[in-house]
Amino acid sequence: MSVPKKVEPTTGEADRKIRITLTSTEVTGLEGVCSSIIKSAKKKQLKVKGPVRMPTKTLRITTRKSPCGNGTNTFDRFEMRVHKRVIDMYSTPSVVKEVADVRLPKGVEIEVTLTKKTESA
Repeated sequence: MSVPKKVEPTTGEADRKIRITLTSTEVTGLEGVCSSIIKSAKKKQLKVKGPVRMPTKTLRITTRKSPCGNGTNTFDRFEMRVHKRVIDMYSTPSVVKEVADVRLPKGVEIEVTLTKKTESA
């Protein structure tokens, strides 16, 4: 079994904190994408924090069933839940591009944010 090589930053690039935000209305696809991103990051020996589960947003709509407004007071209630996960990594942007290049199921959105450079201690 071979040991994976530790990725060294190329010249001019420094380690940065990279935040990956995933949102979806279905939890199963979202959790699958999170686990695949974390597995690929750990294979490259990156420092990873997460997935942090953010509070679920519930969007609710209540409408009258009757199209004309007359009749009995009956209502339809619809709701959509939006789930959000946050993953933080510390690496160069080029390496994270390889890690975050995963196949996304329908309805999963990914947002990658680069933040400040980390200080080497």
